[in-house]
Amino acid sequence: MKTCLVVDDSRVIRKVSRRILEDLGFEVAEAADGVEAMAWCTAVMPDVILLDWQMPVMDGLQFVKRLRNEPGGDRPKVVFCTVENSLERISEALDAGADEYIMKPFDGSIVAGKLEYLGLCA
Repeated sequence: MKTCLVVDDSRVIRKVSRRILEDLGFEVAEAADGVEAMAWCTAVMPDVILLDWQMPVMDGLQFVKRLRNEPGGDRPKVVFCTVENSLERISEALDAGADEYIMKPFDGSIVAGKLEYLGLCA
């Protein structure tokens, strides 16, 4: 079973994401910020990470830069899920190591489409 780490400071977003991902057949873990997410990735590197940008402690951009420098940190697909919608911010996220980008609010078909595009679900 493929694993997904949902990283968002909103408990509601984590809950909605979990439901979507479990329906797609993923085993899901959650983290409220980049520090929690990094600890989780150090223990068990997931197949994919859904990542919010604006979070306390360590934001999504800081997290993805750090992740990509960790052993095995090049393996997970990272999908930013955020309200940041300017072309400059999207480019910044992709340049930092993100694989894809989803705008909030999102639904199950959007998540499924991105994960299918990344080769993570049929």
